[in-house]
Amino acid sequence: MSKTEPTHKATTERQTPARPLPGDRGYTAETERMLRVDHAGEFGAVRIYAGQRAVLGEGHPRAGLFKHMYEQEEVHLARFNKMITERGVRPTLMAPFWHVAGFALGATTALMGEKAAMACTAAVEEVIDDHYQHQRDSLAARDDAHRDHELEEVIETFQAEEVEHMEIAKAHGAEDATGYPLLSGLIKAGCRTAIWISKRV
Repeated sequence: MSKTEPTHKATTERQTPARPLPGDRGYTAETERMLRVDHAGEFGAVRIYAGQRAVLGEGHPRAGLFKHMYEQEEVHLARFNKMITERGVRPTLMAPFWHVAGFALGATTALMGEKAAMACTAAVEEVIDDHYQHQRDSLAARDDAHRDHELEEVIETFQAEEVEHMEIAKAHGAEDATGYPLLSGLIKAGCRTAIWISKRV
C-alpha cells in the first residue's frame, strides 16, 4: 500500500452491520430461537407468579403488587403466543417441565416469606433484563433488510416492564431476604440454564 492510499479499512469493517458467517444460523432461524425462548420465559414467569400468589393469597398485604406483575406477564405471554402462532415457530419442548418448575419456584420462595418471594422476582427479572438487552443489541446490529421491527418493539416494551418488576421487588425488601446472595445466585443460574435449554429444545 502506498502512503497515499486510504487506511480506513478497519474502521469501515467495524461499522458494517453484523451478518451471519458461513456455518452460522440464518436470520430467520435466529429470530425463531429468540421467539421460542422469550415465549418460554414469559410462560415460566406466569407460573412463578402463580405459585407465589397461591401461597401468599389474596389477603396478603402485597397481594396487589403480585397480581399487577402476574397480569403483566400474562399479557407478555399472550403476545408471544400470538407471534409464534402467526410465524409458525415451534414452542420449546420443555414447556411441561417449566410449567411445574416455575410454579414450584414461586411457591417455594413464597413459603420462605415475602422478602424471599421478592428476592426471586428481583433475580429472575435481572436475568431477563440482560437477556432482552442482548436480543435488542443483536437485532439492532442487523442490516435494514433483516431487521424485525415488530419483535424489537415488543422486546423493548416488555423489557421496561420487567425492569419495573425488579425495582418493585427491590423496593419491597428483596435484598433483605435471608441468604439473599446465595438465593439470588441460585435463581439466576437456574434462569440462565433455562434460557440456554429453551433456545435449543
